Amino acid sequence: MVLGIESSCDETGVALVHAQASGVPRLEAHALHSQIEMHQAYGGVVPELASRDHIRRVLPLARQVLAEAGRSLADVDVVAYTRGPGLAGALLVGSGVACALAAALGKPVLGVHHLEGHLLSPFLSADPPEFPFVALLVSGGHTQLMRVDAVGNYRILGETIDDAAGEAFDKSAKLMGLGYPGGPALSRLAESGDPAAFKLPRPLLHSGDLDFSFAGLKTAVLTQARKLGDDLEARKADLAASTQAAIVEVLLKKSMTALRETGLRRLVVAGGVGANRELRTRLNAACQTARVRVHYPELHLCTDNGAMIAMAAAMRLQAGHAQADHRYSFDVRPRWPLDAIDA
Repeated sequence: MVLGIESSCDETGVALVHAQASGVPRLEAHALHSQIEMHQAYGGVVPELASRDHIRRVLPLARQVLAEAGRSLADVDVVAYTRGPGLAGALLVGSGVACALAAALGKPVLGVHHLEGHLLSPFLSADPPEFPFVALLVSGGHTQLMRVDAVGNYRILGETIDDAAGEAFDKSAKLMGLGYPGGPALSRLAESGDPAAFKLPRPLLHSGDLDFSFAGLKTAVLTQARKLGDDLEARKADLAASTQAAIVEVLLKKSMTALRETGLRRLVVAGGVGANRELRTRLNAACQTARVRVHYPELHLCTDNGAMIAMAAAMRLQAGHAQADHRYSFDVRPRWPLDAIDA
């Protein structure tokens, strides 16, 4: 039984996953608290407030998860936590609680890479993928394409060289005055707009590689918003739809190119942007035409959550790529590249 704790940013997540000798580990229960309402007044995440809220939430959530699973602390075999990347103070809360709890129970502890949690989160779905596959990881400040041959066997095919897709959504939304969190607000507004209303750039669309760049798109949105002036409010839905269309087109083309270049027939999409309805619609259609299977996490598991951390820990332990230990003098890694996961 792996108890997982996620506290890298503005969601506190706790989950219990049952890992057996073989087969996909099973999610027993999970609970999540979002800090969105608290941070809305500031237009973004305030790290100190985030850390303090994690302190308040993590133990009640742990009690809730154990109660829902019909388990007790005595049933927990490993305590896993998000070691990084993320906000340093927020990470320290989760790691501190995890190590203290494991020490009190005399059980081993395991630090997990936040992005590996997202990467493996589709294994929590009713239709889990099979290795190998191409993964499109679109989470917060990260946009990456990877070849995934097994747990712990990841090769980056392309990544963002500046703003990530999630940042492009959030920053563009802020320029339009849509508040926080901007990405989901922009996507909802885009549903009533014309995606062809404004001609916005598709950065690196024809670059010949699998890297991404969205900083130029954000600048183009700012320029267009200024041009509209007093007409921005009336044309906001069109601008939102045009912005979303540009981001989705780049993600779509690069993903399909990665599949062609690797020869793989399976695509996994993970991370918060993976919940975007337009992205899923376009990817589903393209993959059906190319006869490629596409997998997503369940919608409620696209954002940060404890289930993905517990699952990643369980799968790494199953695969022999990690060893939980009794060293409770923890450290966190706010900056931690996925390709340095074992460093």
